Formats: sequence, C-alpha cells, structure tokens
Amino acid sequence: MGEHKQYTSDLTDSEWQWIEPLLPDDKLVGRLREVDLRDVLDAIFYRADNGTKWRNLPSDFPAWQTVYGYFRVWVNLGVWEEINAVLVRQVRVAAGREEQPSLTVIDSQSVKLGQKGGSKLESMATKR
Repeated sequence: MGEHKQYTSDLTDSEWQWIEPLLPDDKLVGRLREVDLRDVLDAIFYRADNGTKWRNLPSDFPAWQTVYGYFRVWVNLGVWEEINAVLVRQVRVAAGREEQPSLTVIDSQSVKLGQKGGSKLESMATKR
C-alpha cells in the first residue's frame, strides 16, 4: 500500500483482495505502471465519499490527473460494472441468496420523459 494517510473510505485488506484481480493488467508496451492501483482506488473512493473535485484530492494520493485517467479508462473498459456485478453476487451468496436475482422490477414512475414530455406522436399531432 502507498504512502497516503488512512481515510475511512480506504479499502480494507479484505476488500482489496476481492477487487485487485478484477483490475486490468499492466500494459504490455509503453511505460510500466508507476502507481499503486490500491492508492488510485482509495483516491477514487475518497472522492466519492467526500464529494470533492478531482483537483481537490489530498496531495498524499497519486496526482489527480493520474487518478482521473485510471477512472476514465476503467469506465470505458467496463471495469466498474464488472466490479459491481462481482461484489453484488458475493453479497447475495453471503446472505444465503441465489447469485443472480430471479426477478427484476422497473418502476415506470422512475423513467424520465424527454424535456417536453409526452410521446413523439402527441408532439406531431399538436404541430398539425
């Protein structure tokens, strides 16, 4: 683990053991990774926990540009979705439930309409 202070949002050793294998390997070409990915994750979780701007990450984390760069790459690669899916499955199993949910409910009241609302057909009818 890196040299930053301990924050309540930091990963525990157990959490790190679950997440580390889900992270992409180092690049095969170009410069080798010089940053500790656990520190990068701790910085991302610090930001999420405290609602701070990227530029306002404490200086004991890796440079904000580095942290943001990893965050964006992981978003684009679907790493965050994979981490979430794996952790949800593990929590479900630990709670004695099936790994996958058997039912999904979509609340139609939560689905937002376009800016003007209504359907395209209604909009077309009112224009005539």
